[in-house]
Amino acid sequence: MITRSLGRLAFGAVAALLVSMLAGANVYGDEPAGAATVNVGGEVKSHLRLDLAALSKLPRQQVEASAHDVSGTWEGVLLADILRAAGAAMGDELRGKNLSLYVRVTAADNYHAVFSLAELDPGIGGAKVIVADHRDGKLLDAKEGPLRVIAAGEKRPARWVRQVVSIDVLRAPDK
Repeated sequence: MITRSLGRLAFGAVAALLVSMLAGANVYGDEPAGAATVNVGGEVKSHLRLDLAALSKLPRQQVEASAHDVSGTWEGVLLADILRAAGAAMGDELRGKNLSLYVRVTAADNYHAVFSLAELDPGIGGAKVIVADHRDGKLLDAKEGPLRVIAAGEKRPARWVRQVVSIDVLRAPDK
């Protein structure tokens, strides 16, 4: 009787431990729920899932920019560098039909912003658009981030997407 009770207690403890571990797990990977990740897909050679650690390994950029009368120093990775890492058509590949490629950035609330791939390519448009994870030396808070697109040269921050969850390279339809 005592052995059976101890076995049930041990089983219950192990089950509770597993449930608590799974509650914090992300079903798409081994990061905790709510971890900063961005999925890169569409017409790229390699679909990527980048977290803060992966982004920190890419070349970093800082931009001074203002939005809604608040100035700051934003730090992150050029959107073009993320697209290059995924194998998007860049440089010499960005000609002919590939000039109809565009980038759709999606936020957690399904807000979208679009950039032409050509405007991001350093050899054509060279727009300095970054996927930021820091502002003024600190990680972005949940309201702004954890990842946010900053299009520093724009007059209005309409394409400054907060809480970025995906970046997709898509092709504009022929008609």
